[in-house]
Amino acid sequence: MLEARIVKNFHGFKLDAEFKTDRGCMGILGASGCGKSMTLKCVAGIEKPDSGKIVHNGNVLFDSEKGINLPARERHVGYLFQNYALFPTMTVEENLSISLTGRDKEKRVQVLEQIQRFQLQGLEKRLPSQLSGGQQQRVALARMLLCKPEMILLDEPFSALDGFLKDTLQLEMLELLKEFSGDVLFVSHSRDEIYRFCDHMILLSNGESVVKGLTKEIFRKPLRVEAARLTGCKNISPIERISEYELYALDWGIKLKTAEPIEDSICYIGIRGHNLVPAANPEEENTMKISLAGSAHTTFQRQYLVQNASRLSSSKIWWIREKKEYEAEEKETIPLYLKFPKEDLLLLS
Repeated sequence: MLEARIVKNFHGFKLDAEFKTDRGCMGILGASGCGKSMTLKCVAGIEKPDSGKIVHNGNVLFDSEKGINLPARERHVGYLFQNYALFPTMTVEENLSISLTGRDKEKRVQVLEQIQRFQLQGLEKRLPSQLSGGQQQRVALARMLLCKPEMILLDEPFSALDGFLKDTLQLEMLELLKEFSGDVLFVSHSRDEIYRFCDHMILLSNGESVVKGLTKEIFRKPLRVEAARLTGCKNISPIERISEYELYALDWGIKLKTAEPIEDSICYIGIRGHNLVPAANPEEENTMKISLAGSAHTTFQRQYLVQNASRLSSSKIWWIREKKEYEAEEKETIPLYLKFPKEDLLLLS
């Protein structure tokens, strides 16, 4: 189990993160510059927090009140850096063996095991500059696991990889993490990666942990406006509360009924673009006549920018259609009305 409260000021920015994880993969999601990587460095012992406490499996790694700050080598942490941090003048074999102690024969056996495990046969004598991005990552992972860490820290592990290679290595990483019995912290700015890898997550915004909990639950019900944005919700409007189950979306110019009571703390309403649905009957609940303001096509989706046809000064709304929804149409058609299903509305503070 890892429990951490980390407070650190640097370059006019304050990091104040608090979280707990127990034998699983916890994601840390946030925009660039929010303090994600600094959080990992403080856990690893590379950076020293100004105050707080870090405890792993009952061992105090850092405690500002008691003056405890274990050096990185005593924390039993495996750290995968964004750039993999391989020694450029050492071969694959040498990069792997440098972290080992003991007899040369024992070291060779351990290195050979990792070379086979990560399919690095034939690359033993190559330098990092002679490897592909995926091969470099495998070497870095193998070196990290040779140290037999009790905890793994992954800092944007796929940020330098292209699409196909990234998908392949993500599957390999999933299998690797299933075999690992310790705690894992996984930092990313990609919500898809966090959703795929992490059972639990925290959201960092401007250095503060604003939401934490089960990953799927946070994506389903983010609760905070910062969390909704970080998990990919583009349609967010401030509101005026009309009654316990009705509000007015100020930016969109529409009254909306909700499935849940609107607490006093609720200041915003959100809906994900793929949850908007065409409506044939303008009298249906939560239905708005729309005007098309723009569109963009991707490989498997069509994305439309629409707005309230009766108030063209209103903010634009993203509506997303999956390919299977429109590919049968002989001619692309835009409905006159869109519905905001009340069960898909996000009430946000």
